[in-house]
Formats: sequence, structure tokens, C-alpha cells
Amino acid sequence: NINTEEGGTHLAGFKATITRVINDYARNNLLPNGKKLSLKEGENNLSGNDVREGLTAVISVKLLNPQFEGQTKTKLGNSEVRGVVSYVVGEGLNNFLNENPTVSKKILAKSISALSAREAARKARNLIRQKNGILGLGTLPGKLADCSEKDPLFREIFLVEGDSAGGSAKQGRDRRFQAILPLRGKILNVEKSRLHKILDNNEIRSMVTALGINIGEDLDIEKLRYHKVIIMTDADVDGAHIKTLLFERIFYKVYRVYCSFFP
Repeated sequence: NINTEEGGTHLAGFKATITRVINDYARNNLLPNGKKLSLKEGENNLSGNDVREGLTAVISVKLLNPQFEGQTKTKLGNSEVRGVVSYVVGEGLNNFLNENPTVSKKILAKSISALSAREAARKARNLIRQKNGILGLGTLPGKLADCSEKDPLFREIFLVEGDSAGGSAKQGRDRRFQAILPLRGKILNVEKSRLHKILDNNEIRSMVTALGINIGEDLDIEKLRYHKVIIMTDADVDGAHIKTLLFERIFYKVYRVYCSFFP
């Protein structure tokens, strides 16, 4: 007996067949919840890792002239072996799944659970990449009228309500150390929204990019591009609403935020 530690054609045939048969079964049979898994023909929506998670298998093949590959010669290279293993495993697994529906549904449930975990992990990775792109590597929003001062200690930014207010504020500011960022209308209710939805909002994305910080638990006030953040909204209900939303989740850890009051 030769232990093929590096795998080979027999292992490749086994893995591919397991994935194909489980996906075929999932397309043609009801899941434990009574629904069908929406898989498109020709697609293995359940990946090989999904269906093999927790699986232990022993693959034993006998042939007259084995060919080995790899640096340590522990990888089987006979191409014809893959087809034979695929046929034997496919026939046997198909019969088993059809003859044991209770066990089959458990296998499907386990595979779908692995799929759900994989998708959740993918979304989390994408969110992190999105945050890094938006908050760390992204360019400043075009509607930001920045100041010339480079030291954040002496810089301040006014968050104003609407483009018209932004235009008036730009005319009255000191360009050396005062920046203006207009916000359009009511922003998203961040208290009731998940982080990925908050970052999808254009106004919030522009604001946190301009400030140079993350939001939520990753917020680091030392990275603020301005040491004075001044919220300058209208003196009405909508203005008060915007101030409340900004303080709820975005600025609740920032002690350099001020609200302007009109005389």
C-alpha cells in the first residue's frame, strides 16, 4: 500500500463527484424545510467545501502500473483513475441518497448551513474591503470645500443642510482653516440600520470620507482630519432631526463635535 499524501487523480475524481451528486440531489428534492434549493442548472451552488465539511472518507484504488508525481512521488497521476472513481462514487452515492431520504436531508441541511456561513463570511469580507476603500483609500467627496491648513488641530469643518446653505457658508468661511460639506435632506436613520446599509448611504459615505474616520466600534478620533466638527443645520424640526441622527451612531464617540445656534 502506498499512502498518496499529496492526493492525485483518484482524490480529484472523488471530490468532484461528491459535489456534483449533492448539487443534483439538492435541485431535484425538497429540503428539510419543505422548499427546494434554488440552484441554476450547470452551477454547483453548493461548493466542494460546503458538501465535504465534516466528511471523512477512505479512498483505496488498485492498479497495475501506478504513476506518481510531485516532489515526494506521493501524488497519483494516472488520468484514467479519475473517471473510474467518479463513476463508482457517483453510482453508489446516488443510490444511497435515494434509498435513505432522512439521512440525505441531514446531509443537505449540513451543506446548506456551510453555504450560509460561507456567504456570511464573504459579505463580512466585502464590507471590510468596502470600509477600507471608502474610509481609508477613497478620494475626498467632490462637494467638499476643503481648507488649506494641513494640521488637523487647527482645521474645522461645517456640516451644512443642503447645497444652498453650503453656497452661503462657502462665501462666509475663512478658506485657511474652515471647510464646508453640504448634506442633502434627512440622512439615513442610523440607529435602526446595519453597518453595511449605513455605508451604502451616499451622504454618510461622503461625510465619513471627508472626516477621515471609521464609524462604529472601529472609530478612531485620532484620525480625524478636523479637530472641530460643527453641525450647522436649519433651526427647525428637520434640522434637529439631522443633528439627532448624526449623534446617535456616527459622532457618539467624538468629543470634538459642536452644534451651531443662530441668533
